[in-house]
Amino acid sequence: MLYQFDFRTYQRKFKRPLQTSHGIWDIREGIILRLTDENGQIGWGEIAPLSSFGSESFEQALDFCHQLPANLSEETIFSISAELPACQFGFESALSNSRSPLTKGGHGGTAPTKGGTRNILKVPLIKGDLGGYRLRLKSRLIAGSVLSSHQWREVGNEEEKNRFSGLLPAGETALQALQVLWLEGYRTFKWKIGVAAIEEELQIFQQLVQAMHNLCDREKAFLRLDANGGLSYSQAKTWLEACDEVKATPDFSADIEFLEQPLPITQFQEMVELNAIYATAIALDESAANLDRIQECYSQGWRGIFVIKPAIAGSPSQLRKFCQTHNIDAVFSSVFETKIGRQAALNLATELSLNKRALGFGTDCWFDDNDSILDFRF
Repeated sequence: MLYQFDFRTYQRKFKRPLQTSHGIWDIREGIILRLTDENGQIGWGEIAPLSSFGSESFEQALDFCHQLPANLSEETIFSISAELPACQFGFESALSNSRSPLTKGGHGGTAPTKGGTRNILKVPLIKGDLGGYRLRLKSRLIAGSVLSSHQWREVGNEEEKNRFSGLLPAGETALQALQVLWLEGYRTFKWKIGVAAIEEELQIFQQLVQAMHNLCDREKAFLRLDANGGLSYSQAKTWLEACDEVKATPDFSADIEFLEQPLPITQFQEMVELNAIYATAIALDESAANLDRIQECYSQGWRGIFVIKPAIAGSPSQLRKFCQTHNIDAVFSSVFETKIGRQAALNLATELSLNKRALGFGTDCWFDDNDSILDFRF
């Protein structure tokens, strides 16, 4: 079967710039994909590259889309190079949800025709490459095009938010953000480190875990520290020692779940050694940014935690096969994709999360446009 292929670009501005050891990120760019089969059923996908993690760049993904013909076969989609992992994810996701529609009557979406039905989706975008048929974007029908049988309800109440990890900003502003996210129902938090001087961050860390403990009422709260490969070996040891002290504190309600990617990807063996020495676990992130890297780390003996970002990991079908074959301990995480890419990633996470760790998709508060409606034209 051939699929008619259309795409449009988007930009979303962060409410406040995201600071990591990679630098400052203020605008998320991506590409929305539409595949229409011969019966008029539509599948939606998203390409959300993150080149700082080793995926293709937005420009490379856009160039790839421009080079493709107007009609694509499944063979073409499944032969996309592993050097374009975000494209692999986007196109396979679009193909998959065009095959597995949930709406009554079996249609994932209907191609717009004169006087006919138009797709209604909500995609929080601030800007797009507009032209052609109009799509009025509304959330209530997104299930018809994107959700699979593994449905996750949208984060909207305390019970649901408890399944997700809320992302705290770097620096001292994390203390105020913690209070807000706590009231919204989050109980697992992720804090970026390796941004300011280690002495300053360690002081904030002590305040942060104490604040978490004070907020707890006969329950546990978990903190994940994410260095994005920005620490030296000695700094990583200092952080792990500080984390172990928290974990060893009697009757303390705040716990450290793991230290994420403390060292650059070139220092894999050092992270293996540190993971064996300290009580606080290490999780690989940049080292496991795509399926090739995940397989390489596994073949080199890593049996700890993998942080997997489905939207840049590559082929969902190949990732599924690897995870199910090896039963790895995985934490699934967002790359600030829209709800199209987010839902496709959550479908995988639901299926492949063995240890039921909180999912790293508590990112809605980083954008102002989550409830906006945009006429996105195809």
